[in-house]
Amino acid sequence: MKLVLFDIDGTLLISQGIGREAKRRAMTERFGTIGDLDNYDFGGQTDWGILAALLAPHGYSSADIGTEILQYQAAMARHMNAVRASYRADALPDALELLAALRARADVLLGIVSGNTRATAQIKLEMAGFDPAHFPIGAYGHESPRRADLTRLALRRAQQQARQAFAPRDIFVIGDTPADIQAARAIDAVAVAVETGYAPRESLVASQPDFLLADLREFMVTCF
Repeated sequence: MKLVLFDIDGTLLISQGIGREAKRRAMTERFGTIGDLDNYDFGGQTDWGILAALLAPHGYSSADIGTEILQYQAAMARHMNAVRASYRADALPDALELLAALRARADVLLGIVSGNTRATAQIKLEMAGFDPAHFPIGAYGHESPRRADLTRLALRRAQQQARQAFAPRDIFVIGDTPADIQAARAIDAVAVAVETGYAPRESLVASQPDFLLADLREFMVTCF
């Protein structure tokens, strides 16, 4: 059995700004400030970690964020749904086709490891034409401020669902940032980086993924 864990933004889809706008509204509602949101780079971060960084100058600790994160997730999803008609999310090249090919195999378990909260991840996936139910395993950005915690959590959940251990060579973590590569290393997985996201190519090369792909069209031939 193989486990394939996908990042969302920059890996499966491009969501054209809806996440930042939903954050703006949810942060204003729950915390009364957006901090330096407009200049913050989300790449590879979790929503919990983003809030902790933006709100630290305003007196909030990471632990404080943890007590609010579920309410924040609900607020962000509500605001994202309210504005989704004004935004678009597009599947990246061959992402839908790759998912269909992997789902056709009995020896593959699919999952999401995303810095988005679960609720907003599902909205973005639906907007880009993915069915969230096709990813039975998931770990999300409201569950830890550290991305490496999410790959560990996803692996535990996959082992529980499959009722078996996965060999490191059979675990694939696919993402578009150095943080995704580091999170793959946290579980000794095969680190697959794609150049369809926001990180410069040189930063991906420097992070030494096992595979560096132009886009997901190369995955089945090159990595599997």
